[in-house]
Amino acid sequence: MDIPGILDFLKVLAANNNREWFQEHKAEYLSVQADFEELLAGVIARLSPWDESVAHVLPRDCTYRIYRDVRFSSDKSPYKTHIGGYINARGKKSNHCGYYLHLEPGNCMLAGGSWCMPADMLRAVRQSVCDRIDEYRAIVEDPAFKEYFPVVGESHLKTVPKGFPKDFPYPQYIRCKDFTVACRVEDEFFSRPDFMERIIDVFRQLKRFADFTNETIDEFETRLLEEISFELSPAQPLRVISSLSLQLIFVLSAGERISSPNCTSSEVSS
Repeated sequence: MDIPGILDFLKVLAANNNREWFQEHKAEYLSVQADFEELLAGVIARLSPWDESVAHVLPRDCTYRIYRDVRFSSDKSPYKTHIGGYINARGKKSNHCGYYLHLEPGNCMLAGGSWCMPADMLRAVRQSVCDRIDEYRAIVEDPAFKEYFPVVGESHLKTVPKGFPKDFPYPQYIRCKDFTVACRVEDEFFSRPDFMERIIDVFRQLKRFADFTNETIDEFETRLLEEISFELSPAQPLRVISSLSLQLIFVLSAGERISSPNCTSSEVSS
């Protein structure tokens, strides 16, 4: 497993981001892919003793295509210049929180959370934060957590979201547009002999945050399934199923992620 070698390949790819070069170096990319999956396998093996929910996850199910979707982009570079893996018990396209590893020269990170949640689900998570603010603060304000994750959310509203009390004493915790966290690491991080143990230390802290968020998401999805069951009941008149219910059926049956029109995450929505 050669993580510095992965970063070196990505640097060269960034300078030669064209199909001709990539085809000539396809064997190198396949070696990089194998090394990255070996890294993911090691992380999963070390996560599983204290997070049994990911024990069944396979490395190949965590990774993303290196090919960029350039249809609606002014940048027509055909390949991503990073490689990422999302270890998630419900699948990499789930709304559930999971563990994300991102390798990119000069921009490596260990991250996780819930990106691009549907509006109703996001509202439910915000409501849980309000209702259980002491429990939430005990997680996100713990120095052991803040050492790795100083900020929750990639983007934030300027004001308290509609429907929430304007005088809520901790508005910063419900203004998040997403419930994600990220720990930036230097490229040299992966050259240390104990880098794997350090990854696990970071993800141990992430799990506390993920458990809080996933509990609300589970309750939300259970409620939606009950709604769907009622709507599809033969004893009831045929009713129009809400679009969000249809999305959930699609997610649970096909393993696909609900995508928000405003979702701009380049990796998790790949």
